[in-house]
Formats: sequence, C-alpha cells, structure tokens
Amino acid sequence: MRERRWESKAVFGFDDVLRLGERLARLGLKAATPEKEIIVYVEEWTVSVPGEIARLEGWSKEDVTLVHVRENWRGDFFLLAGAYHTLFQQHKGSGTYCSVSHPWNIDERLTTHKPGGMFWIGFRDLHSFIRVRLHTTEVITPDETRADDRRDLWIEERRRLLQSVIALLDLPIESEVKNRKLMLRTTEESAALFCSWPDAFGPCQFEYNFPDAFEFLVPAGRLAATHGGEPAVVRAYLTGFSESALKEFETTGPGARHAYRCSIHGQLLDLPELLSVIRPDGRLYTTLCEFQTQELFPNIENAWVIIGVVGMDGGYKIEARLNRAPLPENEMAGWLETLLGFPVAYAPLPPFP
Repeated sequence: MRERRWESKAVFGFDDVLRLGERLARLGLKAATPEKEIIVYVEEWTVSVPGEIARLEGWSKEDVTLVHVRENWRGDFFLLAGAYHTLFQQHKGSGTYCSVSHPWNIDERLTTHKPGGMFWIGFRDLHSFIRVRLHTTEVITPDETRADDRRDLWIEERRRLLQSVIALLDLPIESEVKNRKLMLRTTEESAALFCSWPDAFGPCQFEYNFPDAFEFLVPAGRLAATHGGEPAVVRAYLTGFSESALKEFETTGPGARHAYRCSIHGQLLDLPELLSVIRPDGRLYTTLCEFQTQELFPNIENAWVIIGVVGMDGGYKIEARLNRAPLPENEMAGWLETLLGFPVAYAPLPPFP
C-alpha cells in the first residue's frame, strides 16, 4: 500500500535522530533506543562488481538482490527479457528469482489515473509471472473516505485501464464491479492471480502466475512497445544467485549500473557506519517508532503512524507514514510538526520503486 507520507524539510545529523527518539519516548511512545535491534533496509547501493556485497559482511543480511539499472534504454524488450530468462534457466534453483521491469503507456482519457504505469516479467523456480501496476494521480488509502464522492469515477477508470492492458497481454482475466469495488478473477485453473490495492477502490496492481516460463515473453514485448520507443529506465532484479552466476548475468548487455538492495539486522547505532559503506548513491531506511494516533490524541480519528529514518549521502531525513490522514488535509503538516518538532512536507513515495 502507498501510505500517506510526510518528510522533514531539513536534513539532520545522527545525533538529531537520537534526540528525536528521546523526544518521542518522553511522549510515552516506544521509540528505538541506540542499542535496540532493528531492521535496516538498504536500497540503490551502487557497486562496481557483485563481490562488493562483502563490505556488509559484519551484519546479518536477508533478501539480498542485485539490480541492473539501465537509464535511457532503447531496445528490444523481448530480446532483453529473453537473455535474462536464458541465464535464469541455467542457474535457477530453490529461492532464485529474476524479474525485468519496463514502463508502459495506454492512450486513454483519464482523471484519477496516469495513462502509464510499470510492468515486471519474472521467473521463479516453478513458474513465471507478469505483474502490472497502475499509477494514480493521488494516494487514497483503503481506510479513507475523502474521495468517496469520486469512487464510481475511480472504479470505472481503473477497470477500463486494466481491461486495456489485459486485452493487450491476452490474459484470461475478467473484471467486475461488486459492492462498489473492482474485482479481478481468472478463468485459467492452472494459473494464480494476485491483486493488491496500493490505493483504494480496487486492484491497482495484479500479478498473473503461470507454470510455462515462456508464456509472457511475447506479450511483455507488446506491452513494452506501448511506451513508443521513448528512452526508458529498465531494471532487472536478481535474487538468490551465486557471485559467479551474477557475473554471467552481465552478458545480458552493456550499460547497466549495478546496485544492491537488502535488509540488515543491526542496531540503531549502526546507521552511521552502514551509511558510510553505501555512500554516495545508497539509501537506508529504518523504523524509529510506530503507534496509533489515539494513544496520544484521543480526540482525533485513529490511524497507524510509522516514524522512520531515511539515510542518504549528507545526512538523515525523518518521514512519517500513515495508513490514513486522521485530520483534514490542511491540518496534517502542522500536527506532525508539533509532534516531531520540525517542519515537514507531504511527500508520497514513488509508485514504481
């Protein structure tokens, strides 16, 4: 789900992060202490060779993924995805994962959605999949009612947009509106269909799984072609492979920047050292505190709040993610500034990380 998100306007030092934890603790919240065991998420750590992951050997790691990032890429997506698929078949095993993403665009007149989105074609040990995600013009979370007067418009646009993509991919997926919600289902018994709701009123993403690993290469090429040959950011995600296998994946083509993402088990005090390892491009994220609003403010609507730390070259920003806005829009920034002690700005996460 794409939560409602606010971010500090200023960049802070690590001592400021610790002082914020102390401030939240004084309010009665369970904020992370310096020695507390936490999970830190690392993203976009650019490396020259896969073996640089060893620089994080002092910490326990999970979900280690090497990402090939191609900026301003123009090419035949069928050939690129096929190259990854060929190498995946040679190195696949339990726990291996490979996917390739590309933007798409549908020529539709829309109000609540963008005409373009992102898709991923992927391969796991026993099946392949295609995942399609839409891009909404604003974030409406499932618990919010502020867009209920536009619900029918949202649903109709989303259904029309999804049907266009499904028809282009020639997938056996049907849509219907039930109880003013959009629903998707597949008529293929050997397939699995998963839907998620990053924004309200029905699926904003679906993932269609099928046993045949060759099923989606040609349809994915058709969907990539809707981007019109414009330069695209194309990413390939590789999880669970040996270092030697990762070196072989470099033969998929030149021009790729290599970046790691993973989750790390450590302490809050580890953040400065971790940040020094992944500079200058890498980012890290961890949770400092989470609570429900009515724990502190019983007179406002209840919402889950996560106060997080975002580390980057140059320092730290503080973010607040909420599953809904417990106050009117024009009061949210001021309320969070009172809670945290510094100015914030609304900053929704990008839909296609």
